[in-house]
Amino acid sequence: MAHYAYLDENNIVTQVTVGRDEGEEGVDWEQYYGAVRTSYNTHANEHAAGGRPFRFNYAGIGYTFDPTLGPDGGFVPPQPFPSWTLNRGNGTWQAPTPMPPQGDWMWDEDTLSWVEVAS
Repeated sequence: MAHYAYLDENNIVTQVTVGRDEGEEGVDWEQYYGAVRTSYNTHANEHAAGGRPFRFNYAGIGYTFDPTLGPDGGFVPPQPFPSWTLNRGNGTWQAPTPMPPQGDWMWDEDTLSWVEVAS
């Protein structure tokens, strides 16, 4: 079982559906469905079961497919804040400063800093 992402004219994911495994029955299922295959087990360019990561992230509605990301292109989630930059190594967004390792934190775009959330 494979998953396929349908894209609009701006390469934004509009729908994700289940389909046939790529290569099954000798058919190019991406071409048949008119959609781009995505890996349910891939996040931040790592495969959850230790397999080969595919297209950086499992596609979700609102994600962008970037054909220049990696050898097969990659799915990128929506940018959470204008100050965050795309890590092209793993397809995730990075804050201008790393989140502190201890505690609960929330990003404050106005101050471009992490604010601790009271428990």
